[in-house]
Amino acid sequence: MRKPIKAVLVGTAAAALLAPCTINAFAHEDHGRGSRDAQADTLGALGLRADVRIGTAVDMAALADDEPYRAKAASEFSSVTPENVMKWEVVEPNRGQYDWKEADKLVDFARVNGQLVRGHTLLWHNQLPAWLTTGDFTADELRAILRKHITDEARHFKGRIWQWDVVNEVFNDDGTLRDSIWLQKLGPGYIADAFRWAHAADPKAKLFINDYNIEGVNAKSTALYNLVVKLRKQRVPIDGVGIQGHLSVQYNAPHDIAENMKRFDDLGLETAITEADVRVPMPSDSTKQEAQAEGYDVLLRGCLLTRKCTDFTVWGFTDKYSWVPDTFEGEGAANLFDEDYKAKPAYSALRDDLLLAAGRN
Repeated sequence: MRKPIKAVLVGTAAAALLAPCTINAFAHEDHGRGSRDAQADTLGALGLRADVRIGTAVDMAALADDEPYRAKAASEFSSVTPENVMKWEVVEPNRGQYDWKEADKLVDFARVNGQLVRGHTLLWHNQLPAWLTTGDFTADELRAILRKHITDEARHFKGRIWQWDVVNEVFNDDGTLRDSIWLQKLGPGYIADAFRWAHAADPKAKLFINDYNIEGVNAKSTALYNLVVKLRKQRVPIDGVGIQGHLSVQYNAPHDIAENMKRFDDLGLETAITEADVRVPMPSDSTKQEAQAEGYDVLLRGCLLTRKCTDFTVWGFTDKYSWVPDTFEGEGAANLFDEDYKAKPAYSALRDDLLLAAGRN
């Protein structure tokens, strides 16, 4: 049954939360999300009270070597996503030789700490093993390889994964399908096949299609919406849409995110913010941090205002281990905590939203 997150919102805080949208109530499914500690004020605990998982991507080297990182990852969040250790190049570096060690460590870490796991990712055009990208495979051979990979990985983690990012980043920004090895060799039907194979291997896992630059209503998010409608008509077992949420303070935050997410909600699909971060031009300062907080705030409000948004995951939580500086020249400081694990205004913004959604002043 569905549970209202709030009965009444009053005062200026409520007005601020609802300002970009006209929706006046939140509701989410209760997914058996563990004990709820009314005294705990971590993002994860507050999220549980608001019926949304608050998660983080995890850097396994940092988890192993950095005690403050490990403690924060264990206590602050209620779900975890592997940054890299479930990707194809890591789990099968040599054809037919699997290495699950690091991925299993994360799953065990989550179990010990009462967290759920988002699997990331079964099918992507990037971070593929060299034996695959340099091999001269026929279409039939490649299809068999892909089916085996998805089946083997989903089956290995069967019963231990809450949500899988089954298909990752298949669209260009103009709404056309990405010209990947999969499209070139297998045609667009590979997307439906991937979901069918994943479902057959682990029928209880929630299966998501995941992409970036689909936060607002645009050509890319509309193309994904149209694809999902088509897949549902074909009875493809797709359960949700993952909206990555990689933002920059140099661009306007997508204030139509709730409108966009509602389109998928109306189809009966779950939604999730799966990789949230908000980068800033370096060096950072207080003004940029306030703008960053607004970006995070817009993303979480979009989720809280969407009936079937189940989770909000940040792509790393400390600037100490961020992917951003190596990818976006001159930008960084994209996370909720700085390099010394001091919370930034973005953390407070998320906390305030969750307090409000959970019915606390």
